[in-house]
Amino acid sequence: MATIGPDDIDLGLDTFGDVTLDAAGERVSDADTIRNVVDQAVLADQVGLSFFGVGEHHRHEFAISSPEIVLAAAAARTDSIHLGTAVTVLSSDDPVRVYERFATLDAVSRGRAEVILGRGSFIESFPLFGYDLRDYEALFDEKLDLFSQLLTERPVTWQGSMRAPLTDANVFPKTENGLKAWVGVGGTPESVVRAARYGYGLMLAIIGGPAARFRPYVDLYHRSLDSFGRDQLPIGVHSPGHIAATDQQAWDEAYAGFESMNNTIGRERGWPPYSRMRFQHDVGPEGALYVGSPETVARKIATTVRTLGANRFDMKFSTGTLSHDKMMRSIELFGTEVQPLVRDLLG
Repeated sequence: MATIGPDDIDLGLDTFGDVTLDAAGERVSDADTIRNVVDQAVLADQVGLSFFGVGEHHRHEFAISSPEIVLAAAAARTDSIHLGTAVTVLSSDDPVRVYERFATLDAVSRGRAEVILGRGSFIESFPLFGYDLRDYEALFDEKLDLFSQLLTERPVTWQGSMRAPLTDANVFPKTENGLKAWVGVGGTPESVVRAARYGYGLMLAIIGGPAARFRPYVDLYHRSLDSFGRDQLPIGVHSPGHIAATDQQAWDEAYAGFESMNNTIGRERGWPPYSRMRFQHDVGPEGALYVGSPETVARKIATTVRTLGANRFDMKFSTGTLSHDKMMRSIELFGTEVQPLVRDLLG
């Protein structure tokens, strides 16, 4: 594996459109949250970051259920930053419509659209759109196969078991230079091999434990690409984080949001209550949270990039109730201080 140098890494941001609290401690409206996300994308572009990703969810903690519309609004106000999802839940969507929406976004943004496809760690979209959770694996595998053919932008003849077949289906609009696509993987070997088989970039969602434990999946991805006769493709990392002037300030600002989100999801999934001790472990070398001063976060990102040979690192900068103003400062520091520090460290 080639050594990752300062010119080989892109830094980006991801958000799920977490609904936050205002200065008075009141819940911000969904509408204001969405408008804030567009402002966050604009700032990310201004500070020179490479990517801004918006997640798809269908529950009250998150305001964004239609990422492409939010991204189109961001495209109209940005110049250079690539815009995509984190992730698009392909299992409960239609591949044709997903392609059409992102090809449209690609036109609006003048070639800056990307799509990260995933099965989704939240399952609300399945009953909402009439899908059976027993088909969780089969839906994604079949729809990913169809989407792969649509990416060729040639007429598609295809047949599966989950939807009606297509015969010489010509889908529009066509893009000017193709559509960049990734598969988001949470850490199963089958998902890694699937991404390689269909020729997608690999986006590793590392939200717990040390990044080094994902190295076997990176090696598997490279071996799988070779076995399928494909050229090497990019590898990305998605992990939560927050940046402030000092480690202590970043920890103090971020903790309440992480506690709120972990306890909300934990009640549904049987997790123990979150604690400050757990948080301090997670922000340390063996944890998956990139929370601290610019120097601390830059060092941890550089270590992860070297360990995994990653070409992109996306920090999920919104978590729970963390306020808009603190997120904006985090974005500013990520672009103006963390980004050059990471490149210096990799140099």
